[in-house]
Amino acid sequence: MVETNLVVPFITEILKNNSQFQDLDRMFLQNQILAMIGVQDVAAVNGTVETEPIAMANRLVDFAVNSGTIVDNQAAREILEAQLLSLMTPLPSMVNQHFWHLYQESPQAATAYFYHLSTANDYVKTAQIAKNIKYSAPTDYGDLEITINLSKPEKDPKDIAAAAKVAQSSYPACQLCMSNEGYLGRMNYPARSNHRIVRFDLNGKTWGFQYSPYAYFNEHCIFLDAIHEPMHIDRQTFANLFAIIAQFPHYFVGSNADLPIVGGSMLSHEHYQGGRHQFPMNKAQVERQFTWAKYPNIRMGVVKWPMSVLRLEGRSQADLINAATEVLNSWQSYSDPSQSILAKDADGTLHHTITPIANLNELGEYRLDLVLRDNQTSAQYPDGIFHPHQDVQHIKKENIGLIEVMGLAILPGRLLKELQEVEHYLLEQPNQIATMHQPWADELKSEYQGQLNQDNVETIVRQSVGQIFARVLEDAGVFKQTAEGQAAFDRFIGNVIE
Repeated sequence: MVETNLVVPFITEILKNNSQFQDLDRMFLQNQILAMIGVQDVAAVNGTVETEPIAMANRLVDFAVNSGTIVDNQAAREILEAQLLSLMTPLPSMVNQHFWHLYQESPQAATAYFYHLSTANDYVKTAQIAKNIKYSAPTDYGDLEITINLSKPEKDPKDIAAAAKVAQSSYPACQLCMSNEGYLGRMNYPARSNHRIVRFDLNGKTWGFQYSPYAYFNEHCIFLDAIHEPMHIDRQTFANLFAIIAQFPHYFVGSNADLPIVGGSMLSHEHYQGGRHQFPMNKAQVERQFTWAKYPNIRMGVVKWPMSVLRLEGRSQADLINAATEVLNSWQSYSDPSQSILAKDADGTLHHTITPIANLNELGEYRLDLVLRDNQTSAQYPDGIFHPHQDVQHIKKENIGLIEVMGLAILPGRLLKELQEVEHYLLEQPNQIATMHQPWADELKSEYQGQLNQDNVETIVRQSVGQIFARVLEDAGVFKQTAEGQAAFDRFIGNVIE
Protein backbone atom coordinates (compact mmCIF):
# COMPACT_ATOMS: atom_id res chain seq x y z
CA MET A 1 0.00 0.00 0.00
CA VAL A 2 1.24 3.50 -0.84
CA GLU A 3 2.30 5.63 2.11
CA THR A 4 2.66 9.39 2.04
CA ASN A 5 2.73 12.36 4.35
CA LEU A 6 -0.74 12.83 5.84
CA VAL A 7 -0.50 16.48 6.87
CA VAL A 8 0.11 17.97 3.41
CA PRO A 9 -3.04 16.62 1.68
CA PHE A 10 -5.13 17.59 4.70
CA ILE A 11 -3.86 21.17 4.41
CA THR A 12 -4.84 21.10 0.74
CA GLU A 13 -8.40 20.18 1.78
CA ILE A 14 -8.42 23.01 4.33
CA LEU A 15 -7.43 25.53 1.67
CA LYS A 16 -10.04 24.12 -0.73
CA ASN A 17 -12.90 24.35 1.78
CA ASN A 18 -12.04 27.36 3.92
CA SER A 19 -11.32 30.59 2.03
CA GLN A 20 -10.15 32.39 5.18
CA PHE A 21 -6.85 30.57 4.67
CA GLN A 22 -4.57 31.23 1.68
CA ASP A 23 -1.62 29.32 0.25
CA LEU A 24 0.68 31.53 2.32
CA ASP A 25 -0.88 29.95 5.44
CA ARG A 26 0.38 26.41 4.69
CA MET A 27 3.26 26.49 7.17
CA PHE A 28 1.07 28.01 9.87
CA LEU A 29 -1.55 25.30 9.35
CA GLN A 30 1.10 22.59 9.34
CA ASN A 31 2.38 23.65 12.72
CA GLN A 32 -1.13 24.03 14.14
CA ILE A 33 -1.91 20.45 13.11
CA LEU A 34 1.37 19.11 14.52
CA ALA A 35 0.60 20.81 17.83
CA MET A 36 -2.89 19.28 17.93
CA ILE A 37 -1.65 15.74 17.32
CA GLY A 38 1.48 16.10 19.47
CA VAL A 39 4.04 15.29 16.81
CA GLN A 40 7.22 17.34 16.50
CA ASP A 41 8.32 16.56 12.96
CA VAL A 42 5.97 16.63 9.98
CA ALA A 43 8.14 14.02 8.24
CA ALA A 44 7.05 11.48 10.86
CA VAL A 45 3.35 11.76 9.93
CA ASN A 46 3.21 9.19 7.16
CA GLY A 47 0.56 6.63 6.39
CA THR A 48 -1.82 5.10 3.90
CA VAL A 49 -3.20 7.57 1.39
CA GLU A 50 -6.70 8.83 2.24
CA THR A 51 -8.88 10.76 -0.20
CA GLU A 52 -11.66 12.07 2.05
CA PRO A 53 -11.07 14.85 4.63
CA ILE A 54 -12.88 12.97 7.42
CA ALA A 55 -10.73 9.89 6.85
CA MET A 56 -7.61 12.11 6.75
CA ALA A 57 -8.57 13.68 10.07
CA ASN A 58 -9.11 10.30 11.69
CA ARG A 59 -5.69 9.09 10.55
CA LEU A 60 -4.19 12.18 12.20
CA VAL A 61 -6.16 11.34 15.34
CA ASP A 62 -4.46 7.91 15.29
CA PHE A 63 -1.08 9.66 15.39
CA ALA A 64 -2.26 11.66 18.42
CA VAL A 65 -3.20 8.43 20.18
CA ASN A 66 0.11 6.78 19.27
CA SER A 67 2.09 9.80 20.47
CA GLY A 68 0.24 9.81 23.77
CA THR A 69 -1.24 13.28 23.13
CA ILE A 70 -4.76 11.98 23.77
CA VAL A 71 -6.07 8.88 25.48
CA ASP A 72 -7.56 6.21 23.26
CA ASN A 73 -11.27 6.60 23.90
CA GLN A 74 -14.25 7.68 21.87
CA ALA A 75 -14.73 11.09 23.48
CA ALA A 76 -11.08 12.15 23.16
CA ARG A 77 -10.97 11.02 19.53
CA GLU A 78 -14.15 12.94 18.65
CA ILE A 79 -12.88 16.11 20.34
CA LEU A 80 -9.63 16.08 18.34
CA GLU A 81 -11.34 15.10 15.10
CA ALA A 82 -13.73 18.06 15.48
CA GLN A 83 -10.78 20.39 16.13
CA LEU A 84 -9.01 19.24 13.00
CA LEU A 85 -12.12 19.47 10.83
CA SER A 86 -12.89 22.89 12.24
CA LEU A 87 -9.81 24.12 10.38
CA MET A 88 -11.54 23.36 7.07
CA THR A 89 -14.81 24.92 8.27
CA PRO A 90 -15.24 28.67 7.73
CA LEU A 91 -15.77 30.92 10.72
CA PRO A 92 -19.40 31.45 11.80
CA SER A 93 -19.40 34.96 10.37
CA MET A 94 -18.27 33.67 6.97
CA VAL A 95 -20.79 30.81 7.00
CA ASN A 96 -23.59 33.24 7.77
CA GLN A 97 -22.44 35.72 5.14
CA HIS A 98 -22.26 33.07 2.42
CA PHE A 99 -25.55 31.45 3.46
CA TRP A 100 -27.50 34.69 3.15
CA HIS A 101 -25.72 35.59 -0.09
CA LEU A 102 -26.89 32.29 -1.57
CA TYR A 103 -30.34 32.83 -0.10
CA GLN A 104 -30.77 35.71 -2.55
CA GLU A 105 -30.50 33.07 -5.27
CA SER A 106 -32.94 30.75 -3.51
CA PRO A 107 -33.60 29.29 -0.03
CA GLN A 108 -32.78 25.87 -1.49
CA ALA A 109 -29.33 27.03 -2.63
CA ALA A 110 -28.58 28.38 0.85
CA THR A 111 -29.63 25.23 2.70
CA ALA A 112 -27.85 23.00 0.17
CA TYR A 113 -24.60 24.86 0.91
CA PHE A 114 -25.04 24.66 4.67
CA TYR A 115 -26.03 21.01 4.65
CA HIS A 116 -23.02 20.08 2.49
CA LEU A 117 -20.75 22.00 4.87
CA SER A 118 -22.25 20.22 7.89
CA THR A 119 -21.71 16.78 6.38
CA ALA A 120 -18.29 17.47 4.85
CA ASN A 121 -16.86 18.48 8.25
CA ASP A 122 -18.50 15.48 10.00
CA TYR A 123 -20.79 17.57 12.19
CA VAL A 124 -23.64 15.56 10.68
CA LYS A 125 -22.42 12.02 11.28
CA THR A 126 -23.33 10.51 7.92
CA ALA A 127 -21.15 7.41 8.35
CA GLN A 128 -22.78 6.54 11.66
CA ILE A 129 -26.27 7.43 10.40
CA ALA A 130 -25.79 4.97 7.53
CA LYS A 131 -25.64 2.16 10.12
CA ASN A 132 -29.30 2.69 11.07
CA ILE A 133 -31.75 0.00 9.99
CA LYS A 134 -34.58 1.63 8.00
CA TYR A 135 -37.64 0.14 6.34
CA SER A 136 -41.34 0.80 5.79
CA ALA A 137 -44.21 -1.28 7.14
CA PRO A 138 -47.79 -1.37 5.79
CA THR A 139 -50.54 -0.59 8.31
CA ASP A 140 -54.15 0.57 8.30
CA TYR A 141 -52.77 4.12 8.24
CA GLY A 142 -50.48 3.69 5.27
CA ASP A 143 -46.80 2.73 5.28
CA LEU A 144 -45.11 3.72 8.54
CA GLU A 145 -41.34 4.28 8.65
CA ILE A 146 -39.24 2.24 11.06
CA THR A 147 -35.70 3.12 12.16
CA ILE A 148 -33.60 1.05 14.54
CA ASN A 149 -31.18 3.63 15.81
CA LEU A 150 -27.60 2.37 15.56
CA SER A 151 -25.97 5.71 14.77
CA LYS A 152 -24.86 6.65 18.27
CA PRO A 153 -22.03 4.28 19.21
CA GLU A 154 -22.27 2.43 22.51
CA LYS A 155 -20.21 3.94 25.30
CA ASP A 156 -17.12 1.96 26.22
CA PRO A 157 -16.91 1.27 29.99
CA LYS A 158 -13.60 3.14 30.04
CA ASP A 159 -15.31 6.18 28.53
CA ILE A 160 -18.07 6.03 31.12
CA ALA A 161 -15.51 5.82 33.92
CA ALA A 162 -13.54 8.77 32.50
CA ALA A 163 -16.70 10.87 32.13
CA ALA A 164 -17.64 10.22 35.75
CA LYS A 165 -14.40 11.88 36.87
CA VAL A 166 -15.04 15.10 34.94
CA ALA A 167 -16.21 18.02 37.06
CA GLN A 168 -19.83 18.98 36.47
CA SER A 169 -20.34 22.15 34.45
CA SER A 170 -23.32 24.33 33.59
CA TYR A 171 -21.66 25.59 30.41
CA PRO A 172 -23.10 25.24 27.86
CA ALA A 173 -26.47 25.23 29.61
CA CYS A 174 -27.74 22.54 27.23
CA GLN A 175 -26.83 20.96 23.90
CA LEU A 176 -29.11 23.36 21.99
CA CYS A 177 -27.61 26.61 23.27
CA MET A 178 -25.72 28.82 20.84
CA SER A 179 -22.75 28.65 23.20
CA ASN A 180 -22.12 25.17 21.73
CA GLU A 181 -20.77 26.74 18.54
CA GLY A 182 -17.03 26.01 18.53
CA TYR A 183 -17.10 24.42 22.02
CA LEU A 184 -14.22 21.99 22.53
CA GLY A 185 -16.23 19.33 24.34
CA ARG A 186 -15.24 17.14 27.27
CA MET A 187 -15.48 13.52 28.33
CA ASN A 188 -19.15 13.91 29.29
CA TYR A 189 -20.16 16.46 26.65
CA PRO A 190 -20.02 16.24 22.83
CA ALA A 191 -17.32 17.88 20.73
CA ARG A 192 -18.54 21.00 18.91
CA SER A 193 -15.41 22.65 17.46
CA ASN A 194 -16.76 22.05 13.93
CA HIS A 195 -20.28 23.26 14.80
CA ARG A 196 -21.73 26.27 12.96
CA ILE A 197 -25.11 27.99 13.41
CA VAL A 198 -26.87 30.26 10.91
CA ARG A 199 -28.56 33.23 12.61
CA PHE A 200 -31.89 34.56 11.40
CA ASP A 201 -34.64 36.89 12.55
CA LEU A 202 -37.81 35.15 13.73
CA ASN A 203 -40.59 37.63 14.38
CA GLY A 204 -38.21 40.15 15.91
CA LYS A 205 -36.04 37.71 17.87
CA THR A 206 -32.68 36.15 17.03
CA TRP A 207 -32.85 32.43 16.38
CA GLY A 208 -30.39 29.87 15.10
CA PHE A 209 -30.59 27.25 12.35
CA GLN A 210 -28.43 24.13 12.34
CA TYR A 211 -28.54 20.51 11.27
CA SER A 212 -28.94 17.57 13.62
CA PRO A 213 -25.71 15.60 14.20
CA TYR A 214 -27.60 12.29 14.20
CA ALA A 215 -30.24 12.99 11.58
CA TYR A 216 -33.28 10.73 11.36
CA PHE A 217 -34.41 11.95 7.92
CA ASN A 218 -33.24 14.05 4.98
CA GLU A 219 -31.76 17.43 6.02
CA HIS A 220 -33.01 17.00 9.58
CA CYS A 221 -32.55 20.47 11.04
CA ILE A 222 -33.15 22.37 14.27
CA PHE A 223 -34.39 25.92 14.73
CA LEU A 224 -33.40 27.19 18.17
CA ASP A 225 -34.01 30.25 20.30
CA ALA A 226 -30.89 32.31 21.07
CA ILE A 227 -32.15 32.49 24.66
CA HIS A 228 -32.08 29.40 26.88
CA GLU A 229 -35.70 29.19 27.98
CA PRO A 230 -38.19 26.32 28.31
CA MET A 231 -40.32 25.15 25.43
CA HIS A 232 -43.89 26.39 25.23
CA ILE A 233 -46.82 26.04 22.86
CA ASP A 234 -48.92 29.16 22.40
CA ARG A 235 -50.02 31.63 19.77
CA GLN A 236 -46.43 32.73 19.20
CA THR A 237 -45.50 29.13 18.36
CA PHE A 238 -47.91 29.05 15.43
CA ALA A 239 -46.71 32.46 14.24
CA ASN A 240 -43.10 31.26 14.43
CA LEU A 241 -43.77 28.05 12.50
CA PHE A 242 -45.39 29.94 9.64
CA ALA A 243 -42.60 32.52 9.61
CA ILE A 244 -40.06 29.69 9.25
CA ILE A 245 -42.06 28.07 6.44
CA ALA A 246 -42.20 31.45 4.69
CA GLN A 247 -38.38 31.64 4.85
CA PHE A 248 -37.74 27.96 4.05
CA PRO A 249 -40.73 26.84 1.96
CA HIS A 250 -39.07 23.56 0.94
CA TYR A 251 -38.94 22.37 4.57
CA PHE A 252 -41.54 21.28 7.07
CA VAL A 253 -41.24 22.57 10.65
CA GLY A 254 -42.84 21.34 13.85
CA SER A 255 -42.56 21.52 17.59
CA ASN A 256 -42.53 18.88 20.26
CA ALA A 257 -45.21 19.27 22.89
CA ASP A 258 -44.24 21.31 25.93
CA LEU A 259 -45.27 18.92 28.71
CA PRO A 260 -43.47 15.90 30.20
CA ILE A 261 -44.36 12.41 28.91
CA VAL A 262 -45.87 13.74 25.68
CA GLY A 263 -43.02 16.17 24.97
CA GLY A 264 -39.61 15.55 23.49
CA SER A 265 -36.36 14.81 25.29
CA MET A 266 -35.19 18.44 25.54
CA LEU A 267 -37.90 20.62 27.07
CA SER A 268 -35.46 23.08 28.65
CA HIS A 269 -34.69 24.99 25.42
CA GLU A 270 -37.23 26.44 23.02
CA HIS A 271 -36.66 24.86 19.60
CA TYR A 272 -38.37 23.35 16.58
CA GLN A 273 -37.36 20.60 14.16
CA GLY A 274 -37.63 20.60 10.39
CA GLY A 275 -36.25 19.16 7.22
CA ARG A 276 -36.84 17.96 3.71
CA HIS A 277 -38.92 14.87 4.18
CA GLN A 278 -42.50 13.77 3.59
CA PHE A 279 -43.65 11.75 6.56
CA PRO A 280 -46.43 9.16 6.55
CA MET A 281 -48.72 11.61 8.34
CA ASN A 282 -48.18 14.17 5.56
CA LYS A 283 -49.52 11.59 3.11
CA ALA A 284 -52.54 10.71 5.26
CA GLN A 285 -55.86 12.05 4.00
CA VAL A 286 -58.59 13.98 5.77
CA GLU A 287 -61.50 11.63 6.46
CA ARG A 288 -64.03 14.12 7.90
CA GLN A 289 -64.39 17.78 6.95
CA PHE A 290 -65.85 20.51 9.17
CA THR A 291 -67.07 24.00 8.36
CA TRP A 292 -65.93 26.74 10.71
CA ALA A 293 -68.15 29.72 9.99
CA LYS A 294 -65.74 32.10 11.68
CA TYR A 295 -62.98 31.12 9.25
CA PRO A 296 -64.63 30.51 5.87
CA ASN A 297 -61.30 30.50 4.04
CA ILE A 298 -59.87 27.65 6.12
CA ARG A 299 -60.46 23.97 5.46
CA MET A 300 -60.62 21.93 8.65
CA GLY A 301 -60.74 18.17 8.99
CA VAL A 302 -59.83 15.07 10.97
CA VAL A 303 -56.88 13.16 9.54
CA LYS A 304 -57.07 9.38 9.17
CA TRP A 305 -54.27 8.74 11.62
CA PRO A 306 -53.77 6.69 14.82
CA MET A 307 -53.31 9.86 16.86
CA SER A 308 -55.90 12.66 17.11
CA VAL A 309 -55.01 15.15 14.37
CA LEU A 310 -56.88 18.25 13.22
CA ARG A 311 -55.66 19.59 9.88
CA LEU A 312 -56.06 23.28 8.99
CA GLU A 313 -55.28 24.48 5.45
CA GLY A 314 -55.49 27.84 3.74
CA ARG A 315 -53.56 30.78 2.32
CA SER A 316 -53.94 33.23 5.21
CA GLN A 317 -51.30 32.92 7.91
CA ALA A 318 -53.32 35.24 10.16
CA ASP A 319 -56.48 33.12 9.93
CA LEU A 320 -54.57 29.91 10.53
CA ILE A 321 -52.75 31.36 13.55
CA ASN A 322 -56.02 32.62 15.03
CA ALA A 323 -57.83 29.33 14.38
CA ALA A 324 -54.98 27.23 15.80
CA THR A 325 -54.88 29.40 18.92
CA GLU A 326 -58.60 28.83 19.45
CA VAL A 327 -58.12 25.05 19.09
CA LEU A 328 -55.25 25.14 21.60
CA ASN A 329 -57.19 27.25 24.10
CA SER A 330 -60.23 24.98 23.83
CA TRP A 331 -58.16 21.83 24.21
CA GLN A 332 -56.28 23.15 27.25
CA SER A 333 -59.57 23.46 29.16
CA TYR A 334 -61.48 20.50 27.66
CA SER A 335 -62.36 17.36 29.62
CA ASP A 336 -64.30 14.26 28.62
CA PRO A 337 -64.46 11.72 31.46
CA SER A 338 -66.01 9.14 29.10
CA GLN A 339 -62.67 9.04 27.26
CA SER A 340 -60.43 9.43 30.36
CA ILE A 341 -59.59 12.92 29.12
CA LEU A 342 -58.89 15.46 31.88
CA ALA A 343 -57.65 19.00 31.24
CA LYS A 344 -56.18 19.62 34.66
CA ASP A 345 -55.97 18.25 38.19
CA ALA A 346 -57.66 19.74 41.24
CA ASP A 347 -54.36 21.48 42.09
CA GLY A 348 -54.33 23.19 38.68
CA THR A 349 -51.69 20.98 37.03
CA LEU A 350 -52.31 21.19 33.27
CA HIS A 351 -52.44 18.04 31.16
CA HIS A 352 -53.29 19.27 27.66
CA THR A 353 -51.14 20.66 24.90
CA ILE A 354 -50.59 20.27 21.15
CA THR A 355 -47.84 18.99 18.87
CA PRO A 356 -48.05 21.32 15.82
CA ILE A 357 -46.51 20.66 12.38
CA ALA A 358 -46.49 23.17 9.50
CA ASN A 359 -45.63 22.82 5.83
CA LEU A 360 -46.87 23.78 2.38
CA ASN A 361 -49.36 21.42 0.79
CA GLU A 362 -49.44 20.33 -2.86
CA LEU A 363 -51.50 23.45 -3.73
CA GLY A 364 -48.90 25.79 -2.25
CA GLU A 365 -51.18 26.60 0.68
CA TYR A 366 -50.17 26.58 4.32
CA ARG A 367 -50.98 23.37 6.18
CA LEU A 368 -50.99 23.07 9.96
CA ASP A 369 -51.53 19.71 11.63
CA LEU A 370 -52.52 19.97 15.28
CA VAL A 371 -51.98 16.75 17.25
CA LEU A 372 -53.87 16.72 20.55
CA ARG A 373 -51.82 15.50 23.55
CA ASP A 374 -52.72 14.55 27.14
CA ASN A 375 -50.02 13.64 29.68
CA GLN A 376 -52.09 12.14 32.50
CA THR A 377 -50.99 9.03 34.39
CA SER A 378 -53.07 6.55 36.36
CA ALA A 379 -52.65 3.49 38.54
CA GLN A 380 -53.35 1.32 35.50
CA TYR A 381 -51.02 3.34 33.24
CA PRO A 382 -48.29 4.83 35.45
CA ASP A 383 -46.16 5.74 32.41
CA GLY A 384 -49.02 7.66 30.84
CA ILE A 385 -52.63 6.99 29.90
CA PHE A 386 -51.86 8.25 26.39
CA HIS A 387 -48.37 6.74 26.18
CA PRO A 388 -47.26 3.33 24.84
CA HIS A 389 -48.97 0.82 27.11
CA GLN A 390 -47.08 -1.94 28.88
CA ASP A 391 -47.88 -4.65 26.32
CA VAL A 392 -46.02 -2.79 23.54
CA GLN A 393 -43.15 -1.40 25.61
CA HIS A 394 -40.96 -4.36 24.64
CA ILE A 395 -40.69 -2.53 21.31
CA LYS A 396 -41.15 1.12 22.31
CA LYS A 397 -41.42 2.60 25.80
CA GLU A 398 -39.88 6.06 25.28
CA ASN A 399 -41.81 9.30 24.77
CA ILE A 400 -43.66 9.73 21.50
CA GLY A 401 -42.16 12.96 20.22
CA LEU A 402 -42.62 15.05 17.11
CA ILE A 403 -40.90 12.70 14.65
CA GLU A 404 -42.77 9.63 15.82
CA VAL A 405 -46.07 11.49 15.90
CA MET A 406 -45.62 11.88 12.13
CA GLY A 407 -45.10 8.15 11.61
CA LEU A 408 -41.32 7.63 11.80
CA ALA A 409 -40.40 5.26 14.62
CA ILE A 410 -37.05 5.78 16.34
CA LEU A 411 -36.48 2.45 18.04
CA PRO A 412 -33.59 1.65 20.40
CA GLY A 413 -30.49 -0.06 19.06
CA ARG A 414 -31.00 -2.98 21.48
CA LEU A 415 -33.73 -4.24 19.18
CA LEU A 416 -31.38 -5.28 16.37
CA LYS A 417 -29.94 -8.19 18.37
CA GLU A 418 -33.22 -8.86 20.19
CA LEU A 419 -35.19 -9.19 16.96
CA GLN A 420 -32.59 -11.59 15.58
CA GLU A 421 -33.12 -13.77 18.65
CA VAL A 422 -36.88 -13.63 18.05
CA GLU A 423 -36.25 -14.85 14.50
CA HIS A 424 -34.13 -17.73 15.82
CA TYR A 425 -36.91 -18.64 18.23
CA LEU A 426 -39.54 -18.62 15.48
CA LEU A 427 -37.36 -20.94 13.38
CA GLU A 428 -36.83 -23.17 16.44
CA GLN A 429 -33.09 -22.53 16.34
CA PRO A 430 -30.88 -22.06 19.43
CA ASN A 431 -31.70 -18.61 20.79
CA GLN A 432 -31.55 -16.23 23.72
CA ILE A 433 -34.93 -14.57 23.28
CA ALA A 434 -35.65 -11.84 25.83
CA THR A 435 -38.45 -12.67 28.23
CA MET A 436 -40.29 -9.47 27.34
CA HIS A 437 -40.55 -10.58 23.68
CA GLN A 438 -41.82 -14.10 24.47
CA PRO A 439 -45.61 -13.45 24.38
CA TRP A 440 -45.31 -11.56 21.08
CA ALA A 441 -43.09 -14.25 19.56
CA ASP A 442 -45.57 -16.94 20.58
CA GLU A 443 -48.37 -15.01 18.88
CA LEU A 444 -46.31 -14.80 15.69
CA LYS A 445 -45.47 -18.50 15.85
CA SER A 446 -49.17 -19.33 16.16
CA GLU A 447 -50.24 -16.92 13.42
CA TYR A 448 -47.65 -18.14 10.90
CA GLN A 449 -47.60 -21.81 11.90
CA GLY A 450 -46.05 -23.86 9.12
CA GLN A 451 -45.20 -20.77 7.04
CA LEU A 452 -42.00 -19.53 8.66
CA ASN A 453 -38.66 -20.10 6.96
CA GLN A 454 -35.24 -18.54 6.66
CA ASP A 455 -36.31 -16.45 3.67
CA ASN A 456 -39.36 -14.77 5.20
CA VAL A 457 -38.84 -14.65 8.96
CA GLU A 458 -37.02 -11.29 9.01
CA THR A 459 -39.74 -9.65 6.91
CA ILE A 460 -42.51 -11.10 9.09
CA VAL A 461 -40.85 -9.89 12.29
CA ARG A 462 -40.11 -6.42 10.92
CA GLN A 463 -43.61 -5.97 9.53
CA SER A 464 -45.02 -7.00 12.90
CA VAL A 465 -42.86 -4.34 14.54
CA GLY A 466 -44.54 -1.84 12.20
CA GLN A 467 -47.96 -3.04 13.32
CA ILE A 468 -46.90 -2.64 16.94
CA PHE A 469 -45.71 0.90 16.21
CA ALA A 470 -49.16 1.68 14.83
CA ARG A 471 -50.56 0.41 18.15
CA VAL A 472 -48.05 2.61 20.00
CA LEU A 473 -49.44 5.64 18.17
CA GLU A 474 -53.00 4.53 18.86
CA ASP A 475 -52.13 4.37 22.56
CA ALA A 476 -50.87 7.96 22.33
CA GLY A 477 -54.08 9.09 20.59
CA VAL A 478 -56.49 10.84 22.95
CA PHE A 479 -59.60 10.00 20.92
CA LYS A 480 -59.46 6.30 20.11
CA GLN A 481 -60.02 4.69 16.72
CA THR A 482 -63.49 3.43 17.64
CA ALA A 483 -66.95 4.74 16.80
CA GLU A 484 -67.25 5.99 20.36
CA GLY A 485 -63.80 7.61 20.31
CA GLN A 486 -64.34 9.36 16.99
CA ALA A 487 -67.79 10.58 18.09
CA ALA A 488 -66.09 12.08 21.14
CA PHE A 489 -63.53 13.72 18.83
CA ASP A 490 -66.38 15.27 16.85
CA ARG A 491 -67.92 16.60 20.09
CA PHE A 492 -64.65 18.35 20.89
CA ILE A 493 -64.52 19.89 17.41
CA GLY A 494 -68.11 21.04 17.81
CA ASN A 495 -67.10 22.70 21.06
CA VAL A 496 -64.32 24.56 19.23
CA ILE A 497 -66.29 25.82 16.24
CA GLU A 498 -69.67 26.55 17.83
